[in-house]
This record gives sequence, structure tokens and C-alpha cells, in this order.
Amino acid sequence: MAGTHAALLERHRRVMPAWLSLYYDEPIELVSGSGVRVTDGEGNEYLDFFGGILTTMTGYDVPEVVDAIRTQAGRMLHSSTLYLIRPMVELAERIAELSTIPDAKVFFVGSGTEANEVALLLCSTARRSNQVLALRNSYHGRSFAAMSVTGNRSWSASSLSPLRVSYLHNGDRYRSPFGDIGDEELTAVCAADLRNVLETTTSGDVACLIAEPIQGVGGFVVPPDGFFGALKDVLDEHGILFVSDEVQTGWGRTGEHFWGFQAHGIVPDLVTFAKGLGNGMAIGGVVGRADLLDSVHASSISTFGGNPLASSAALANLDYLLGHDLQTNAAKVGEQLMSGLRQLLDRTGLVGDVRGKGLMIGVELVEPGSTVPAPAAATAVLEQARRRGLLVGKGGLYGNVLRIAPPLCLSPTDASTGLEALVGAIEHVEGTSMPAGGPR
Repeated sequence: MAGTHAALLERHRRVMPAWLSLYYDEPIELVSGSGVRVTDGEGNEYLDFFGGILTTMTGYDVPEVVDAIRTQAGRMLHSSTLYLIRPMVELAERIAELSTIPDAKVFFVGSGTEANEVALLLCSTARRSNQVLALRNSYHGRSFAAMSVTGNRSWSASSLSPLRVSYLHNGDRYRSPFGDIGDEELTAVCAADLRNVLETTTSGDVACLIAEPIQGVGGFVVPPDGFFGALKDVLDEHGILFVSDEVQTGWGRTGEHFWGFQAHGIVPDLVTFAKGLGNGMAIGGVVGRADLLDSVHASSISTFGGNPLASSAALANLDYLLGHDLQTNAAKVGEQLMSGLRQLLDRTGLVGDVRGKGLMIGVELVEPGSTVPAPAAATAVLEQARRRGLLVGKGGLYGNVLRIAPPLCLSPTDASTGLEALVGAIEHVEGTSMPAGGPR
């Protein structure tokens, strides 16, 4: 129906806050989907390479997940944690086992932001300290405390904080001031910097370090394997806890491991999760050491966390993920995409870096011949990709990184189709924005 999106946009602007971001010059409404394809309100079909911000993990309209939701909805939607919830207990048992943390316990909430809030509460309570370490360029959520450990100016609406935060180097091999040294040297320098931060900007009794194994909103920045192992060695000397924010990296998305932290040879004290677990249903949580989960002695509940509907959906989704070995698929198809995108490093001056693991890939766009960020080009590529039937995301500290994170069921055929569309969009934008004779 002509004008559907324009009319809805007008209504959106009347009642939604101005800071609520929308993609595209002419925003679209997504109304249905199947597998890795979605349809908008005006009947246009797209390959979705962003999956509701890495949330539609196993794909759209998965029958097993839909049936679980439908069945549970016919029984009961909600009871609260004041009552026993069988699917919540069953889901907690599965996640505790998958976590690799001995004798783990789980607490469910409604989102990744809330999960990180809980982790910060647990660590600060157990350690009796409001001092926290975080990484530069990190993102941990939009709430007051989660925002205060977010090291990305674009997502920090306030400098006020309930925590005292010290920021560490993030191991970025492209934009780090130490990026021209080898991986082992970079890791050693950042571990030495951690020691210096503890000695100079803290009073010693730090509660925790919270870190994303791969920085999501920050532009899929991937530190060297073993990076967090070196940092954790330093933390362990001081009894400082380690929180792995797996909201975007968890559930096999990186292909090589089920959790992002496993690339670093460590077992965290706490792991936060959300997004892909529910495949679109709102669910998040914290899994970790029993003594930490039990450290809060005030009365507490979670009204919506672990509710019967979300837990039933998550259980079915987790079963589907494991039963169809989507982690292996993410590794295989992710390498197909990475291989194709890396060819752009030699073919176009607009692409400065291609990085990632599995189906979590970042393409950093720069002014040709430099490392100067090109955010306008990233926005233009998003528009051009949509015109070619492909949806991708955008992020990074400067808004110049294309974020590619399709559902883990992506087939080699659809990967090829999407790759062709994305490469075409990048080359089109470069061709229209570069002076004649510029690098190719």
C-alpha cells in the first residue's frame, strides 16, 4: 500500500522521543519474516543481515519456537518469580551446564541492559566496592549504571554515575595506539596498562572488570585471542572479578566457540546474556558462581524475568540451535562472507578494515588513502544496500562500521546473494563519492 511507511513515520514522530533512532532516509516497517528474509509494510522483501540487532538468532518463523510460544500462551503468560516456574528452572539448568562455570546459578531478567545491571550489583555487593573497570569503546546498555561503564561517547547520555569507573585499552588492532605491534606484544602492553591503572586511578579494592569479548556497538572490535586471559591473570592477583558480557557474542555466533570468552582460555565469574537466547522474545540474565548469585541478601524478585512464555520460547530456541549445530554453520558461512569482504581491502580505498568471527563481521569505512573515519559513507552504504534488498547494521565509535550479523541459519546461497549486494553497495558509494582517478 503506497504511503504506508510515510504515514507511520509521521505518527511515530508525534509520540516517540526524538532521540529514538531510525535507519534510512525513508524508514521502513518490518511486518513478517521467514528464515533470513523479511518483508516490509509496503511488500518489499530483504535479506536480513542484522537480525534485529543480533537478536533473531535462529531465524524468523522457526516452527519449533513458534509452536512453543503458541502452546505456552494457551496455558499461561505470566506468574512472576514468587511462584515456581518449570520452564524457567529447566532453562536455568541448561544455561548453567553450558556456561562452563562450576555449580553455577542463574537469574533471569528482561534485557541485556538489566543483566549487566545485575552483574554490577552482584560484584559491587560481593566485593563491597563501587570501583569498576571497563574497556574503552565498550557498550553495556542504556540504563544509568550500564551507561556509566559504556566507554563510547555516542551512547553516554550523562557523565553522572553510581560507580567509579576506570577505562582500559580494548585491544583494538586497527585503531589502538599500539596497533602496529604484534598480537602478543599488544596483549602484554594492555596487561601492563591494567597494572598501571590499578596503581594510579583506583584505591585497590576494585569490584570487577566488565568486558565484551567482541565489542558489538563499538564496531565488532576483536582483540587478540588470549587477550582477556592476560588481563584476568592480573585481576586474579587482586581478587577482582571478571564479567563477560555475552549479550552479542553468546550462543555460538562467533563460530569457533559457544561463548566469546572461550577464545581467551578463561572461565569468568559471571556471564551476562540476552538477545539471541529468546530469538525475539524479551529475555536476559546472569549465570555465574553460586556464591556471587547468592550474595544479595535484601528481598528481590524479577517480575518479568524468566516468565513462562519467554522461558518456553528460549528453551525451544536453544534446543533448535544445538540440534541443528548452528554454531558450526556460523563458522562455515561466516568464513565465506569474511573471505569475500576481505577482497575489498585490495579493491577499494573505502574499506579500511574487515574483522570479526563467525557471523559477527565488521567492515570499517574510511576516507580513501587514510584511516580517517567515513561515517557518511557508511550511512550511504546502508541506503544503497537496502535498495539492493539487503539490511545491514551500523556502529563503531565514529558510526563508520558496517555491522553484519545475520541469523545463524544463513545458507551459503543466501550468503553469496547478500555478499554480492553489499559489495555492490560499497563499490557504488565509492564510485559516486570519490574523485576521478582515486584508488580502486
